[in-house]
Amino acid sequence: MNPVNLTDLDTIRAALEKREFFLVYLPTVSLRDGRCVGAEALIRWRRLGNVVVDAQHFIPLTDQTPLSGAITYWVIDTVAEELGDWLGANEDAHISINVPPEILGRGGLDYAATKSGLRARVKQVILEITERGVPDQLGLDALNSIASTGARVALDDTTLSGANLALLTRCNFDIVKIDGALLEQLVAGAPRPTWLEALGGLLKTTPLQIVAEGVETAMQVDALKAAGVQMAQGHYFSMPLSADAFFRYYAATRSGS
Repeated sequence: MNPVNLTDLDTIRAALEKREFFLVYLPTVSLRDGRCVGAEALIRWRRLGNVVVDAQHFIPLTDQTPLSGAITYWVIDTVAEELGDWLGANEDAHISINVPPEILGRGGLDYAATKSGLRARVKQVILEITERGVPDQLGLDALNSIASTGARVALDDTTLSGANLALLTRCNFDIVKIDGALLEQLVAGAPRPTWLEALGGLLKTTPLQIVAEGVETAMQVDALKAAGVQMAQGHYFSMPLSADAFFRYYAATRSGS
């Protein structure tokens, strides 16, 4: 249920102008050794002073509108401001940014990265798109050329359906993020659902890296590790964090403390 009444794009546009948006960072952890390897930037809205609204309640309203690009460029600027120096000091870490497909291939993404200074860290950037947002041909061509820039591309919210797998053959994805709904099937008594078996085959036949989303339990961690999944996100490891809290979390996992 939406915690606020969002009736039109003008309300969201005004929030952007009034700087009511902020970012939190969801750590990504290596399942091999438990070390944090990066984070996903997530937008939040501090509405009416004290109500925090998750992206799922307002970002879909901006799809296929100019506001979608404006918000994405704001995210890029904010990531560069909050994490730019940190990325420079931790060159093996990455930051993931969700990108609406309608802005791919139009030049705005490249301009925003250059303007913000994030282009200097392009090899540490992962661009995430969802299957529902597969771009048009212009965007698809841009998506397939991103590898030449040094950035990586992730297919987000993957359910391993036939459509997902077909998309993997059309686009140069580097990373597949497994939808948290699939993780809910990893329960005691059923640690090897069919999708996990299929994922094992995918890992053996492709160079893809896999990130499991929504990990909540140690049993899920064990099952994913046994299947060869490399990375994970979820409350088992950490809630989304402010930039400063994320820096501390990253350092703690790397130092072993």
